[in-house]
Amino acid sequence: MPKNERSVRLFKTKKAVFQAILLIVGVAMVGFGAFRGEVDIVLGKAIRLCLECVGIG
Repeated sequence: MPKNERSVRLFKTKKAVFQAILLIVGVAMVGFGAFRGEVDIVLGKAIRLCLECVGIG
């Protein structure tokens, strides 16, 4: 296997591992926020932001 192909494969592997770690951390943070009862707070802020963008709020 040429050196270039090996480095491309290594880069893709590192990228996939990094993306998997970010996905796991993101899911853990969402779960922690839901556990703390922050869902209604975040949803309320999102609704207010959307209403301001449309010009209603």
